[in-house]
Amino acid sequence: MSSARRVEVSRGQVLAHRVAAHGFDRSSPAPGVLALGVQDTPYGSAQLALAARGASREGLDLVWSFRGAPHLHRRAALPALARALWPLDDTDATARIDTAVIREGARLGTEAFRVTAEAFRAAVTSEMSKGDVSTAVSAAVPGSLTYWCERCGARHVSGLLFQQAGLFGAIGVAPRGNGTVLAPLSTRYPVPAVAAGTGELVRAYLRHLGPATPAEVAKFLGTKPAVVRAVWPGDDLSEVWVDGRRAWLPASELDALLSAKGRRLVRLLPPGDPFLQARDRALLVPDQSREREIWRAIGGPGALLVGSELVGIWRARAAGRGLDLTVTPFSALSASVRARVEAEAATVASGRGATDVRVRIAG
Repeated sequence: MSSARRVEVSRGQVLAHRVAAHGFDRSSPAPGVLALGVQDTPYGSAQLALAARGASREGLDLVWSFRGAPHLHRRAALPALARALWPLDDTDATARIDTAVIREGARLGTEAFRVTAEAFRAAVTSEMSKGDVSTAVSAAVPGSLTYWCERCGARHVSGLLFQQAGLFGAIGVAPRGNGTVLAPLSTRYPVPAVAAGTGELVRAYLRHLGPATPAEVAKFLGTKPAVVRAVWPGDDLSEVWVDGRRAWLPASELDALLSAKGRRLVRLLPPGDPFLQARDRALLVPDQSREREIWRAIGGPGALLVGSELVGIWRARAAGRGLDLTVTPFSALSASVRARVEAEAATVASGRGATDVRVRIAG
């Protein structure tokens, strides 16, 4: 994790490098950032993230992966992803599911994940509602992994464990109306016995959201920094300094970082877009008030990307078969940027199945 010489890079270089790494130039239907998945919270946002990159939905499945959140991933990569996300050891497993409601059960460590994954496989042989699956899994796992729900008058498996174990059970996720259904994935694989390939996930994060630190990677993966440090691919990384802060990225990306230039592009990024998943939010948006506007805990907006900078937020509302889209820039937009916002709004409308879009730029 050290370098022979101190390499200084600017915030602008880092952001320009990330924009290039994310495929916003729409040069490929399968950009490399798919290695990190595309989060689909709220439902439909993943389709807009793909559209922002000109990427195809073909060959992708929706599963619960990082932090138990729904992500689109390459179907062919799911067996390797399951092995890479399997806890490294009992301590790692316990830390991922340790909540007040199953504190004793969390001490089961990797066994908690194994029995829950096996319960998924036994219960879900065809499409079922999430509620019905939860009932079946709750009845099959040790009682210490469940808690009493006063509202329902029943015991439930911990939601944190339930959604993190779905991938290990080879379970796919799909929205249905106001609910969620689960079904066996077409790609089958065994419950992992041990973790394998976790370091590749670290590299993928550093390639697309780096330079970064072990703590930042850990937050994305949903684990502890010590776990990331245990699989840290130090020999393959370059150390750089970003505005006085030490961080790392794959050595193969260093030249691209040092030569990174801003691009003339405008994109409307949905909430949860991979570009917004970086854990160094203060680097992305130095102004704390604007940072809070973009990353709201509930009901967050989309973000307006111009060049390499996040310069505003946007929201869309269905209006009949059309879409009303409001952009709120943090400062005045040029006429050319406003025109390109209009063009990108049409991409959002298409991704949401709307026949037309009306754009309002506030301010």
